[in-house]
Amino acid sequence: MATAKIQLPIALDAMGGDNAPLSVLRGAELALIRHPGIRFLLFGNRYILEPLVKEIPLLKASSEIIHTEVVIVMDDKPSVAVRRGRKSSMWMAIESVKTHESCAVVSAGNTGALMAMSKLILRPLPGVSRPAIAALFPTLRGECVMLDLGANVESDEHDLYRFAIMGDAFARAVLGLNRPRIGLLNVGSEELKGREEVKAAHQLIKTLGNDLNYHGFIEGNDIAAGTVDVVVTDGFTGNIALKTAEGTARLIRTYLKDALSSSVVSKAGALLAGVALKTVKGKLDERKRNGAMFLGLNGIAVKSHGGADAVSFCYAISVAVELVAHHINDRITKEIKLTAPQVPNYAAELSQVIEGESD
Repeated sequence: MATAKIQLPIALDAMGGDNAPLSVLRGAELALIRHPGIRFLLFGNRYILEPLVKEIPLLKASSEIIHTEVVIVMDDKPSVAVRRGRKSSMWMAIESVKTHESCAVVSAGNTGALMAMSKLILRPLPGVSRPAIAALFPTLRGECVMLDLGANVESDEHDLYRFAIMGDAFARAVLGLNRPRIGLLNVGSEELKGREEVKAAHQLIKTLGNDLNYHGFIEGNDIAAGTVDVVVTDGFTGNIALKTAEGTARLIRTYLKDALSSSVVSKAGALLAGVALKTVKGKLDERKRNGAMFLGLNGIAVKSHGGADAVSFCYAISVAVELVAHHINDRITKEIKLTAPQVPNYAAELSQVIEGESD
């Protein structure tokens, strides 16, 4: 990813994640080496953060701590987090994007809480009904964009239609493609197959004509094959596909490690094939693809894996830098069709859910 050439303030939820705050701070240090022009607003407990930051001179010179003792824990319900966490490190970091104190927010904290807070604080872009989680996925041809990865368990044809447009903008910005190929994930390539909302979305996307390079239906095996550059699906299916792929990658790494250490001959072969094995290991390293954006919000919010280490969190920060540098939301706003079906009042809908959900 390109190095930032201008100073960009990035907000970090320093207390969010399984390995926070140390993984967040060390990840920020690595990010400063990759992107010397950025600086950080660190939201969290000053009495915990200050001694750690003092041990990282590069970060100390390029960051500011904004104190709060309230933390959203990983098992908090989104409704509870929203009602009780308005002074939390997560909420305050997101709010800094709304007030333009920062250009983007990155958090490894509770996904549901981060999405709920981001929707309420940043609000959807014009023409967007439901934001989607988008991230890069490895393929035989390089990388593709996949969305939604879990923001919406259910998505109708109009949601999928907008996901296709947002995914197109994301791929143009992050992958540098002029006309990314768009595919709609289905159980088969035939037009008669699939759920009704998927078939309806297929017809809607086709109406965009030359405005979108639409490939049509794709199947699960097409994702890794790199048949398309953007994979569009609902959050339930996308999340399962993502977690399955991550688990398969770990399985392959374990198999390789066990096989190459099973005997003296295997160990000798591993030494001879060291460069090739290092390349494979690098391609299977999911840390390098950490960082998923909540596409469709009026502000950049990036979700890191909850268990991210320093290297992984650094890559999530890099995603945020790249999206800011390429003005992703301006691209989405330009591409989204305002003539799409009426957008519901999502903030009101979310507020009703929060009020109705018990503690």
